[in-house]
Amino acid sequence: MAPPLTTEEIVTALSTSSPTSPAGPDGIPYSIWEKVNNINPSILLQALAPLVSLGYDPASLKTSKGFGHDKPGKPSYESPSSFRIIVLIRTFSKILERIIAAHLHTAARLRGLLHRNQWGSLPGLSTYDGCLTLTNDVKTLQRSRLKVSSLFLHIKGGFDNVDNKTLARILREGGIPPYVVSWVSSFLGKRSCTLIFQGAPGTPAPVNVGAPQGSPICPWLFRLCVAPLHCGIPRGLMISYLDHFALTVASLSYCGNIRRLQELFERVEIKASRLGNSFSVPKTELIHWRTHSQRHSLKSTSPMQIKGEVFHPKDSVR
Repeated sequence: MAPPLTTEEIVTALSTSSPTSPAGPDGIPYSIWEKVNNINPSILLQALAPLVSLGYDPASLKTSKGFGHDKPGKPSYESPSSFRIIVLIRTFSKILERIIAAHLHTAARLRGLLHRNQWGSLPGLSTYDGCLTLTNDVKTLQRSRLKVSSLFLHIKGGFDNVDNKTLARILREGGIPPYVVSWVSSFLGKRSCTLIFQGAPGTPAPVNVGAPQGSPICPWLFRLCVAPLHCGIPRGLMISYLDHFALTVASLSYCGNIRRLQELFERVEIKASRLGNSFSVPKTELIHWRTHSQRHSLKSTSPMQIKGEVFHPKDSVR
């Protein structure tokens, strides 16, 4: 049973919405909904409350426009994979998504569905926190006179590979309230998007997989999808920032670290495959950390091999 929706929740959802966010297919900006809610709060409350309580996302809110943005640094832009589709969703829908996201946040925290080393689009946790955690653990391990290495991975496709059925299973098994599970399944199902570019036909195309980038709730949905990839590492650390993962290990030698990272990667890759995900090999990076006293010593050149491709350690990583 869903708790009754309150006007305070709607005000919070509106206050956290960016006034510069572009409007969706209907062309209605957030400023209009803010004025409507200020004049008569019951309008949005009566419109949104049944959707929350029933766990339902109507078909009228699941149409969107998609604009292609080129990914920087690509050698060629002849392939569709060189572009990122930014989806413009109706602002009314995004108000509802922010409300459900808040409910999902509370439930996921209470039930421990998120790993403590997950960062990205989380209140009070930033990239800076992730970097500090990694730096602190590396230095702690080095104080024990251990050699420390990190492997940086990137999930291929990311939001595009969010599977509705897999996510619903994760939420149900994790004890998320049924109305939230029902709404998420409804939100991800039977969507359509009209691509906007020169020469585009301008007709809606069905979207049967993935979560729309640009949606307030989708970072949460993706984060819950990949939370099972996290695992404890003896004398090491695993952290993630949305679709970026860092595996850190320590041993008496860099060659030993390579063996540990190889075994760890294979285990994580199997988990990812079961969840319908895979890692982008070209975006993989390896680094062997050195202390200040080691900076003038001979650098370790111990490489690592993943799927037939050799990765040599770098002096710096992204």
